[in-house]
Amino acid sequence: MKTEKAIGYLLILGAAGVLVPYTILTISFNYPDILRQDSGTILRQFHQGGAPLIFTWLAFALLGLPLLVAYSLIGQILEPKMPQIKWVTTIGIVSGLVQIIGLLRWVFVVPVLATEFVNSSAPSRQEAIEISFKVIHQFGGVLLGEHLGQLFTIVWTVFISYALLKVKLISKYLAWWGFIAAFIYFLAQTELLATVIPSFPVVPMAGFIGSTLWLLWIILVGIKFLKAGKSNIPQDDR
Repeated sequence: MKTEKAIGYLLILGAAGVLVPYTILTISFNYPDILRQDSGTILRQFHQGGAPLIFTWLAFALLGLPLLVAYSLIGQILEPKMPQIKWVTTIGIVSGLVQIIGLLRWVFVVPVLATEFVNSSAPSRQEAIEISFKVIHQFGGVLLGEHLGQLFTIVWTVFISYALLKVKLISKYLAWWGFIAAFIYFLAQTELLATVIPSFPVVPMAGFIGSTLWLLWIILVGIKFLKAGKSNIPQDDR
C-alpha cells in the first residue's frame, strides 16, 4: 500500500502547490480578474511586479507537477480492474501539461512584451505590442490553459470520481463532490466563449467556485488515499 500513501501525499502537495501561488497572485496581481482588462493595463501592472511576479508565475506553473505523477499512479491502481481508465489517465496528464504551457507564457513571453511596451514611446509600437499580447493571451491562456486544460481536468475528475467510487476507495459523498465541482467548473467555459462572442451569457464566479471546490476535492481524495495506505484496506466512509 506504499503506492496509495504516495498518491495521497502527491495530491495534497500538488493542491497546495497550486493554491499558494494562486493566492499570492490574487493579492499581488489582482488575478484572475485582471485577465479581462485591456492589454495595456495588464502589461503595465505586470511590469511593475518585476522579478517577484515572474517567479510567482513560475511557481504557479510548476508546483502542481506532483498532481500529474498522482494521476499516473491512480491510473496504475485502477487499470487492473478497469482497463479503459488508461485513456482517462492520459487526459488528466495532458490537462496538466497544457495548463503548464499556458502559464509559462507569463514567465518567458509576457515579460518581454511588458518591458517593450513600457519602454516604448511610440503609440504605433505600443499598439503592435498590445495586439501581440492579445494573440498570445488568447492562444496560450484562453485556448490552452483555460479551455483545453480545464476541460480535460473536468473529464478526468468525473471519470476518476466514478472509478474510485466503484472500487470503494472514496465514498458516495466524495464522488458527488467531484461531480458537482466538475459541473460548476464546466460552467466557467461560458466566460471563455464570451471573449469571442461578447453577447454569450456568462455564469459569474463559476471559475473561482469550481476550481476551489476541485482543489478541496483533490485534498480530500489525497487524505482518503493516505488512510487506505495506512490501513492496507480501501476505505469507504459511507
